[in-house]
Amino acid sequence: MSLTALLSVSDKTGIVEFAQALNAQGVRLLSTGGTAKLLADKGLPVTEVAEITGFPEMLDGRVKTLHPRVHGGILARRDLPEHMAALKEHGIDTIDLLVVNLYPFAQATAKADCTLENAIENIDIGGPTMLRAAAKNWQDVAVIIDPTDYEQVLSELKAGQITRTTKFGLAKKVFAHTAAYDGMITNYLTALEAGSELKTEAVPAKAEYPAVYNLQLHKVQGMRYGENPHQSAAFYREATPGVSLLSNWSQIQGKELSFNNIADADAAWECVKAFEAPACVIIKHANPCGVAIGAGPLEAYTKALKTDPTSAFGGIMAFNRTVDADVIEAINANKQFVEVVIAPKFTDAARAAYAAKQNVRLLEVPLDDASRKLSNALDFKRVGGGMLLQSADNIDLVGDIKVVSKVQPTAQQLKDLLFAWTVARFVKSNAIVFCKDGMTMGVGAGQMSRLDSARIASIKAGHANLTLQGTAVASDAFFPFRDGLDVVVDAGATSVIHPGGSVRDDEVIAAADERGIAMVFTGTRHFRH
Repeated sequence: MSLTALLSVSDKTGIVEFAQALNAQGVRLLSTGGTAKLLADKGLPVTEVAEITGFPEMLDGRVKTLHPRVHGGILARRDLPEHMAALKEHGIDTIDLLVVNLYPFAQATAKADCTLENAIENIDIGGPTMLRAAAKNWQDVAVIIDPTDYEQVLSELKAGQITRTTKFGLAKKVFAHTAAYDGMITNYLTALEAGSELKTEAVPAKAEYPAVYNLQLHKVQGMRYGENPHQSAAFYREATPGVSLLSNWSQIQGKELSFNNIADADAAWECVKAFEAPACVIIKHANPCGVAIGAGPLEAYTKALKTDPTSAFGGIMAFNRTVDADVIEAINANKQFVEVVIAPKFTDAARAAYAAKQNVRLLEVPLDDASRKLSNALDFKRVGGGMLLQSADNIDLVGDIKVVSKVQPTAQQLKDLLFAWTVARFVKSNAIVFCKDGMTMGVGAGQMSRLDSARIASIKAGHANLTLQGTAVASDAFFPFRDGLDVVVDAGATSVIHPGGSVRDDEVIAAADERGIAMVFTGTRHFRH
């Protein structure tokens, strides 16, 4: 029995070659519009759907496949005699293979000049209808939305038949695809401001957040457990994540990543990307315990480790430059246990240097100047029965920083202040970060009191035998009273950067002048919860 394939695609990638291979297998070809013309121009024997339905494409292409001769041929169950009898009665042939991809709604609406009318016209109707019909009848119809599946289908077809396993897999892919397509349309339309429907020829005004938000994630792997052994877990990836985001990792060595590994690895990677100079970030329990920049990765690592070598044990380490064997040898020489090491690339020599420690996970994540500071466009936080969405905290400073003290920061102090401010963005609130010469000297994180964070940072510096004399300090939020400032100055700080904005700013500024230190306001807060 010969098979019939219906091909109607907006993405023409590989479609001619696929159709040629189908024709060579004796498959009858049906098609629509531009696809039919393309295949005919290539000399393929193709029948237009209009010849089957008896109706031409109409309404500017809005109606071409919405017909019983198409959907009957797709939906009829071959194992039910009454279905097959109905087809015979009405002269309808079965359609055994459907190849469809949808109007490019995402590409159309991404254009700055896209009007509402243009957006609406890029909503596919016939395509999703055929896809869902074929996916529902997956036992009898193979349905393809992705050109990467052409090869597998052809291989099985040449072997005799497309397997049930492949057909079912293709059907699942279709339902996920149409769900994402409808979700994308919903996100767009429910973000439009009231009155947009009255001006369809204009570019509509959009709210920052839609009334209904749809998000589709793809499972990458299950996990042995979640944050704790009694919790189950899995990792999901966005369909098209940004190039420089962690989810694009390639694991080149080591055990399977755990839930906590991935969470901490993301914190490390986002932090290290924020620096243009060669940098190393060491993360423990989602907080940086050592951050430094240097002439190269080795110097950056050596300085980062000095901040808190005790906490660095069993941590996650990230570099924003290629890692060579000298870095791995230094880690080994320090007998430092590390869970994960992340870098844009590891040299062959670096891989060989870590080969004996196969449990250590080595991750490569793409990174270039264009994407260095890119992060997720939206940040999500789950709450009971709902979700918080916010734009990412991916700015360093808003506007120009403002020196509010009588003492002006030196050029070196200003560099240290900006370095400390960058690190503070990735430290859990309340955050106090002491830095000097491109290196963290003490980090106080996650305390209910800013005073306690300052004291902890000072204590940690002491444990690491580091002096805080002449350091720059960053606070993720303003000092509500002068007492917090006094604590960091007593510890040795000579310059401070924080957002300002307290009702007691004058009191804190007066304290800075009294203590003879430089103070800078950013006007930007960096809470991280």
